Amino acid sequence: MEKTKSLLVMGYEVVIGFETHAQLSTQSKIFSRASTAFGAEPNTQACAVDLALPGTLPVMNKGAVERAIQFGLAVGSHIAPKSIFARKNYFYPDLPKGYQISQFEIPVVQGGSVEFFLGDEKKSVRLVRAHLEEDAGKSLHEDFIGQTGIDLNRAGTPLLEIVTEPDMRSSAEAVAYAKELHKIVTWIGICDGNMQEGSFRCDANVSVRKPGEALGTRREIKNLNSFKFMQQAMDYEIRWQIEQLEDGHTIQQATVLFNPDTGETRAMRTKEDAADYRYFPDPDLPPLVISREWVDTVKASMAELPRAMAARFEADYGLSEYDATSLTQSHALSAYFEAATRVCAQAKLASNWIMGEVSRRLNAQDIGIEAAPLPPETLGTLIQRIADGTISNNAARQVLDALWEGDGTHVDAIIEAKGLKQMNDSGALEAIVDTVIAANAKNVAEFQAGNEKALNALVGQIMKASKGKANPQQVNDLLRSKLAVAT
Repeated sequence: MEKTKSLLVMGYEVVIGFETHAQLSTQSKIFSRASTAFGAEPNTQACAVDLALPGTLPVMNKGAVERAIQFGLAVGSHIAPKSIFARKNYFYPDLPKGYQISQFEIPVVQGGSVEFFLGDEKKSVRLVRAHLEEDAGKSLHEDFIGQTGIDLNRAGTPLLEIVTEPDMRSSAEAVAYAKELHKIVTWIGICDGNMQEGSFRCDANVSVRKPGEALGTRREIKNLNSFKFMQQAMDYEIRWQIEQLEDGHTIQQATVLFNPDTGETRAMRTKEDAADYRYFPDPDLPPLVISREWVDTVKASMAELPRAMAARFEADYGLSEYDATSLTQSHALSAYFEAATRVCAQAKLASNWIMGEVSRRLNAQDIGIEAAPLPPETLGTLIQRIADGTISNNAARQVLDALWEGDGTHVDAIIEAKGLKQMNDSGALEAIVDTVIAANAKNVAEFQAGNEKALNALVGQIMKASKGKANPQQVNDLLRSKLAVAT
């Protein structure tokens, strides 16, 4: 990684575009009634249509079209009122027809964009298209017996191929885009997003160039099925291409694979262009016609989209765009936030605690918000106790630890048992403040001379004297009031 950074300093710009295959969540295939269930015995879910037996004809799956419309609506695309299916010709053992039914010149979804944050910087990646197509089968290489088998269960599985413009300029940005796209397709329910089972597969087109020059020759990294490997593969490919150019070599357009064991990419074959596939309209499928009424019906049936929900969180709860976007990463997370906020009526505090302390614990255990041992209503009660001054932030973390570990289920009971209530007796607190002021004349003088840090030292002494039970804000206000009078 560090080597990549140093090479980029030499003046190369990274250019990345993505092609993502999202398996649509239909129960049957795109052109047949065969099941799409994962894990069946090889060749038990391939019917006559999938096998391309003579006399069979494809029939369009309406559910696949509806899912494509949903995606287009989610990313602000144009839904083509009329699109065409084409035959993409190539010859592989796992493609029994000798061609793949896809879309070429007129796809069903055109344009649109995906917006996301990289750190606290907002990014947007333009989409070229999203088109419907069928998946191929799978070649199984059993090296220990020197044989190769063909499993056609996946043949005909409905896919939505989502293609971007080459808008990304780093591997980190590309991974952030892929995560956002994954969120969108799972949020609207058109894909289960299971990368290990092949439901969400990404191909990264990577090239490098000197700034201002024409786009460099790209190499396509195929079938990246984890976000971790995705970044590793692109970082290696970027480094390799720059080294080749620095050594005076040219980059040959190719399809490459990433080996996670070695951390390297290797060329699989020279990359084909569209002309090599000899696209032509499929004579067995009429044009796909989508009426405005159909689009409106699909739109009306969709749940609130992430973008719309984030905008609502900004308007209704006064959250920043970054916070609102972070809290709408999944249905479960947004529901958790709203449930906690209904209890405490402190949206910003709830956002801070969910994205901070709660997320830190989830990441440490590698679990999602759905598996959090802390109900959102309980978190809401905890936040309420911070807001009304019952406990400090530090004490709240101790209560959260106890709740998380199962050492109690009631916020107030834990506060009482651990003696975490803040000091609310103003007379007792004032007495402590007076004592600390009298005993720390030097810090008092420094603060009154303009040294703000001296006040922190006084606050620390008061917190120590109160055994951490004083309200820090109350202490701060009281100190400033008394020291202002003293001057």
